[in-house]
Amino acid sequence: MTARVNHEKHLLIVIALPLLFSVGLAQAASIERGQARSTSCAACHGAKGISALPTMYPDLAGQSVEELKQALQDFRSGERSDAVMRAQARGLSDQDIADLAAYYASLEPRK
Repeated sequence: MTARVNHEKHLLIVIALPLLFSVGLAQAASIERGQARSTSCAACHGAKGISALPTMYPDLAGQSVEELKQALQDFRSGERSDAVMRAQARGLSDQDIADLAAYYASLEPRK
């Protein structure tokens, strides 16, 4: 019985270690990557997240990371409906969304 328990513990370690290391490989959100990815967003939402037409296209600058991430995830999944935003968000990875949210959250909101 002891040998079996030791074998099961060893097997668990062999399986769990790669999983633990792969979690660490996910990149943290990057403001710089978000800025680089934001060029298509700027056409409607402004170069620094301040829209020239805020009644049509909301400002993104200064919004919370969580609100921005949720909005992009909802557009990507179709939970929120807007043909233009759905098309834009459809090609975004989770990392892209995290990076864009970090970038826009870091910007100063409209005064």
